[in-house]
Amino acid sequence: MLTRFLTSVAALGLTAGLAAADYELTILHTNDFHSRFEPISKYDSGCDPEDNAAGECFGGSARLVTAISEARARAANSILVDGGDQFQGSLFYTYYKGKVAAEMMNKQGYDAMTVGNHEFDDGPEVLRGFIDAVDFPVLMSNADIADEELLTDKIKKSVVLDVGGEKLGLIGLTPEDTHDLASPGPNITFSDPVAAVQGEVDRLSAEGVNKIIVLSHSGFAVDQRVAENTTGVDVIVGGHSNTYLSNVSDKAAGPYPTVVNGVQIVQAYAYGKFLGELNVTFDDAGNVTAATGEPLIMDGQVVEDADTVSRIKELAQPLEEIRKKVVAAAAEPIMGEREVCRVQECAMGNLVADAMLDRVADQGVTIAIANSGGLRASIDPGEVTMGEVLTVLPFQNTLSTFEISGQGLIDALENGVSQVEEVKGRFPQVAGLTFTWDPSAAPNEGRITDVMVAGADGFAPIDPAQTYMVVTNDYVRNGGDGYDVFSGDDKNAYDFGPDLADVTAEYLAANSPYQPYTDGRIKQK
Repeated sequence: MLTRFLTSVAALGLTAGLAAADYELTILHTNDFHSRFEPISKYDSGCDPEDNAAGECFGGSARLVTAISEARARAANSILVDGGDQFQGSLFYTYYKGKVAAEMMNKQGYDAMTVGNHEFDDGPEVLRGFIDAVDFPVLMSNADIADEELLTDKIKKSVVLDVGGEKLGLIGLTPEDTHDLASPGPNITFSDPVAAVQGEVDRLSAEGVNKIIVLSHSGFAVDQRVAENTTGVDVIVGGHSNTYLSNVSDKAAGPYPTVVNGVQIVQAYAYGKFLGELNVTFDDAGNVTAATGEPLIMDGQVVEDADTVSRIKELAQPLEEIRKKVVAAAAEPIMGEREVCRVQECAMGNLVADAMLDRVADQGVTIAIANSGGLRASIDPGEVTMGEVLTVLPFQNTLSTFEISGQGLIDALENGVSQVEEVKGRFPQVAGLTFTWDPSAAPNEGRITDVMVAGADGFAPIDPAQTYMVVTNDYVRNGGDGYDVFSGDDKNAYDFGPDLADVTAEYLAANSPYQPYTDGRIKQK
């Protein structure tokens, strides 16, 4: 009897020891890749083969193949996930749409991704083709797709993966304002991310899943809000805001991971320049007991996978004639970093707005407004190719001209500076007018002051009652980035002008070598 009791005690002790065993998971992640299948320069634009051979370039699918393989080899258990916006950003997307992204992600062995707003740039049709081509689930919890036949039953709110004998619950998030940012069509509605995440966490928890990872294409600020206002989430892998988190760089927006309400939040900048590597330890109850890591720089020290290099070169052949064409020269770097252009006047914004206005000035247009979200890269000094211009302006937008009152313009500028704190792409770059904005005022409640409009006798205060002729791109004219005041059939609008990239290239050519500049047309109080 005593022997049986001691045996039972020993067995209980062994069972307790097994139950208390830690589970280690490496989360490899990317976000906002934007079709940068080839290496990029330090300006996030194209990189010459000579510079790449010299070790001066970053990223590219071939480096990611190597880095992912090496990271998996040193991990006991691992997953590879993406925070959205694989689509758009280079000629590869313009030419192939989502086909190359699907091929490369399958090769790299992704386990899941969330839908980014740019996955909707060409409507549900292109997204459906991508989903059909990939070998992993595509997630989106905060959208109702029941009325969109192309996507119903194709996108899941969440998925459960079995990795190393443990169940991992993955939940997807997409920007709530995707209708303002892309073209999801009339059959999809988006909802609050907090409620959507909590609903999926509760459902997964009821199924016995106690390790929950959110793949969020919602931005760093929203990720922190989701972490603060939900329970049961362990990790948020972010995207959308191109946030660089790091423990070693003074350029980082915060530590990697940033911890809010016990939730580990990570993001790895954009464009394949980094591979995020978060090593998480869970106890048996699913609690995170340790989380360490760092985004790994995909620089020249990472050897490119030869097979992938060959495949990308093959895919690039139809694009070469277009993008290698030299259109102009730049005297200095034309800076278009989102961290600058989305909060203040920037050289790339001035170039694009000036080019737009120059093209249609003979039509009586006096004002140009460009959304900073349409500016996707900088251009380095020296020869400027059409490929570089298309990297800056990849969306195939056309020029739109229209009439609007001075008050409508003021309201539009209010919208433009309404989300500066979140570094949103609606920030306006302008030509033909100047303005001052006051960040101490509440959004859409008088941030805009001192709007001056160019005229024959110089700049004069804007007249709210006067009608002005304006040029923007077709996306903004039709209400994109919150510019609803520009939309409608009452503006005497023409939305089918020349391609914005072509207009910018021709303006650069006419002013080559182009000297980038800022001149104080946008001021902050």
